[in-house]
Amino acid sequence: MVRRKFLRWCALGIVGAALAACDLVPPPTTVATPRTRPARPVETQLRPTSEESAALRSYLVQVQGAQLSQGLLRDDGGGQDTPFTADMLARNFERIVFFNEYASALQGRGGESPLRRWTSPVRLGLIFGPSVPPSQRAEDSAAIRGYARRLAQITGHPINSFGNPNFIVIVASEDDRDEALNAAADRVPGITRNSLNALRSLSRDTYCAVAAYAAGANENTYTAAVAVIRAENPSLLRLSCIHEELAQGLGLANDSRDARPSIFNDDDEFALLTKHDELLLKMLYDPRLKAGMTASEAAPITRIIARELKSGPL
Repeated sequence: MVRRKFLRWCALGIVGAALAACDLVPPPTTVATPRTRPARPVETQLRPTSEESAALRSYLVQVQGAQLSQGLLRDDGGGQDTPFTADMLARNFERIVFFNEYASALQGRGGESPLRRWTSPVRLGLIFGPSVPPSQRAEDSAAIRGYARRLAQITGHPINSFGNPNFIVIVASEDDRDEALNAAADRVPGITRNSLNALRSLSRDTYCAVAAYAAGANENTYTAAVAVIRAENPSLLRLSCIHEELAQGLGLANDSRDARPSIFNDDDEFALLTKHDELLLKMLYDPRLKAGMTASEAAPITRIIARELKSGPL
């Protein structure tokens, strides 16, 4: 089942990563710099829910229930039933980091890709659609900020919610996703409304998606990202989306059917980041690896790092 998406495309001189598409247009002569924007008024009255959104919510509740009844959406991080070796870790890293999930926006299988990650601090910003109730906003805000702290500890890379945001996380319903995407484009320099079009119309079985971008001379260094999480998702599916989309937005762009225990596998066995996935993130941000490396260039190094992390022979 298709559950979560990671896109990549090129727009306005920005190389995006969100499933792996690339629509080239002439780059700008200058790159926009962060700027302070006036605070937006907060809507205190919830909008009524459309029939389309209500039906989607009902469907997603059934999806979560069916998956749980099958023993899927595990939150234990893996255990004795999911052993993996250093060699398996290195192979999974290669498949997840050096290949694109899609060839174009949500279409086709992607090909090989260089290593991409952030070098500047990641500054999170949250946008909730007007239809999202306060209780859900509080729950998701706490989950996103707590998970961001965990990701920062794992990677050793600064990830916080201070300053002008360059990684926007949207929690919105079918009724207000378009408006939220426009707000995200207005908040992050270099991202245009058109560059977010692939996130506007999602199929019913796409629960969430993320797009990451690189601006300037180094197209392998991310400078901005936008994640979209359906507000209609029940709590565990929303949390699962938070875990995968934020991690994919850091550079773990692909899924692999061989990765286990892992959220980077479309089998939906695991809902939340696993120990295996933590090691993938540690490898991705290891200073011995450089943005722009190919799989063959990185292979000797990744095998060494994997052996060190697993504390055993390959």
